[in-house]
Amino acid sequence: MHLCSNLRRARKLRTRRLSTARRAFVRWKGLNATVALPPASAGFWRQLRAFAGPAFLVSVGYMDPGNWGSDLQAGAQYRYGLLWVVALSSLMAIVMQVIAARLGVVTGKDLAQACRDFYWPWTRWPLWIFCEIAIGACDLAEVLGSAVAINLLFHIPLFWAVLITAFDVLLLLALQGLGMRFIETVILVLVATIGGCYLIEIFVLPQTQPSFLEMGQSLVSPGFREQGMIVVAIAIIGATVMPHNLYLHSALVHSRKLRSDEPTMRRAIKFNTIDTVVALSVAFFVNAAILVLAAMVFNGRQSVTLGGGEVVTFTPDTDWIRVAYLTLAPLLGTALASTLFAVALLPADRAARSPAPWAGQVVMEGFMHWRIRPWLRRLVTRLMAIIPAVLIIGFRGEGSVTDLLVLSQVVLALQLPFAMIPLLHFTSFRKWMGGHRNGWFLLVAGWTTCPAHHRSCYLRPAGRDPKRLEGNCRQLEAGNPE
Repeated sequence: MHLCSNLRRARKLRTRRLSTARRAFVRWKGLNATVALPPASAGFWRQLRAFAGPAFLVSVGYMDPGNWGSDLQAGAQYRYGLLWVVALSSLMAIVMQVIAARLGVVTGKDLAQACRDFYWPWTRWPLWIFCEIAIGACDLAEVLGSAVAINLLFHIPLFWAVLITAFDVLLLLALQGLGMRFIETVILVLVATIGGCYLIEIFVLPQTQPSFLEMGQSLVSPGFREQGMIVVAIAIIGATVMPHNLYLHSALVHSRKLRSDEPTMRRAIKFNTIDTVVALSVAFFVNAAILVLAAMVFNGRQSVTLGGGEVVTFTPDTDWIRVAYLTLAPLLGTALASTLFAVALLPADRAARSPAPWAGQVVMEGFMHWRIRPWLRRLVTRLMAIIPAVLIIGFRGEGSVTDLLVLSQVVLALQLPFAMIPLLHFTSFRKWMGGHRNGWFLLVAGWTTCPAHHRSCYLRPAGRDPKRLEGNCRQLEAGNPE
């Protein structure tokens, strides 16, 4: 009798926690439990169609201009030498996003709410601040990508193009009012547009078809064989495994009408896992394609001669994202290639820009229980990105875009452990997850990524100065770390 009483008390406590967490999510966006689920007896594809969406919405953050910048630099400078880093970081991302979705389904809380409820009260302040820094770094990459696209399409100076990007927060607010399913459909179309562009470039255009044997050899023989590789590898990791996406994914799974019974939880975990694996596999192929095309067009070349006789010279300080349209120039000509690249970059930027403000709202309400108007939250997020971009471009000129992109991704990589460790902690113990805690595969894979990521972030004492960062890279590669 005593045992039964304790079980009933625990069940009531859990139900109360679930309802509290879900009410908090309702306050976030009004999108909680807005997507109906079919009965368990429905067919596989019907159920998958109902659950699919949150992972694709999160995956666009893995195909943002920050990824474009770091992948372009990796391919242009080191050919396929860092392709294995793209593959490994994508595998890390799949594991961590699967775990984030599992946390949201089982506990009824997103990661920010779990940190506030399960950890000591004082920890919410540093964890929230670190997450806001990551969100600002992510949005900086989106602002720069959008500004480059505007510059290529309308020939507006980059400084003013950055300022123009401040006004597209209104687009996000308009999309939010149309419902979660509509947002997910728009994102899926944009992802398909990006993937289609690169699919054609690699498998159809003869000018940019790579050596698949050489690519395979680089995947099975990892290493840092040239100076400067480590700093670009850190940028790739930061661009691929984004800390704020872990918070966001754990919240987005609540958009489905989930019940707290065991069969529904098992079904939700299964289909969210499939959704995550498929969505992030697409993101991996897009990122790999960017690196491969940069290697084909830029690596080993000092310059490229355009159709009109104009010569574009490459130097170690070249802003690769601003000359990336040259990957299409041999077939389409410079003018059309520039337009097509900008058209591909704009959907990538528009799609990737959505998660950052939403994640900002999730972490602010989850950690601090602060609620502000959505347009104000998006404006704050955007200003966090625009102010440093305007200052640096104003002082250093338009040749600093790639440096800013890579630096933003390094900042993301440095913030990642502050999201990974709490997520793995919560999902590894029966205390919070019951019988749905991580199995042996997720347990080993998840905790293995932490020391691997910590090792890649050895350069943390260099701070945010790219010159010191590169110097530490060279010392580490030479076997003489400071």
